Amino acid sequence: MNVLADKVAIVTGASSGIGRATALLFAREGARLVVTARRRSQLDELVDEIKKAGGEAVAVAGDVKDEVLAKELVDTAVHRFGGLDIAFNNAGSLGEMAPTPQLSLAGWRDTIETNLTSAFLCAKYQVPAMIRRGGGSLIFTSSFVGHTVGMPGMAAYASAKAGLIGLTQVLAAEFGAQRIRVNAVLPGGTDTPASITNGPDATPAVLAFVENLHALKRMAQPEEIARSVLHLASEASSFITGTALLVDGGVSISRGAAS
Repeated sequence: MNVLADKVAIVTGASSGIGRATALLFAREGARLVVTARRRSQLDELVDEIKKAGGEAVAVAGDVKDEVLAKELVDTAVHRFGGLDIAFNNAGSLGEMAPTPQLSLAGWRDTIETNLTSAFLCAKYQVPAMIRRGGGSLIFTSSFVGHTVGMPGMAAYASAKAGLIGLTQVLAAEFGAQRIRVNAVLPGGTDTPASITNGPDATPAVLAFVENLHALKRMAQPEEIARSVLHLASEASSFITGTALLVDGGVSISRGAAS
């Protein structure tokens, strides 16, 4: 039996990488989906793929920093599918990277808004819908950066991702009695289009360096992170809430020892 049968889920940042892999996995497991990202064409391709496989999905393009979008996603889930059970608030970006004294205020604000404020806005509308549904599972994409590892040049990103863990804990405490579970997943290096290993300056040496940071000596595939998100979304994790789940290939406990 599909573990998300009859469930309705929102996935943000769904046009590529971890968000896309999770949306596809949720659909295969029976969820009906509302997916969002800024790139309409890639969202439409995702929805087409889900529908061709027999699933149900609708795309709502927009910027997660926009409160209007946060409300529209929930309204779409309610009007198209009857309610909301699961939300994977995954959208985010590395943002401006620089030593802290050189980081611009505009860069700081944009990174915080993209990674943290957007998650707050989504939760603001998702939680009441889940309460009306009798409960649900809310999941954020945080990071080991700012939690177990400090990386130079990433002050804004680390602060935003650490803030997501605080938000996770508060929401879990506030709404646990109403059967809403709230957790964060903390991926390690993942082979996505946004990864530095796929950037314009990427070289085999960059890939080898990033892989070597992990105890497993490799990067994750998006589908591996998606399976952990599925666990948190499903009843398999029915007594898990308020957690920061490391899915980082051991980067948090590795010191880059030679393989």
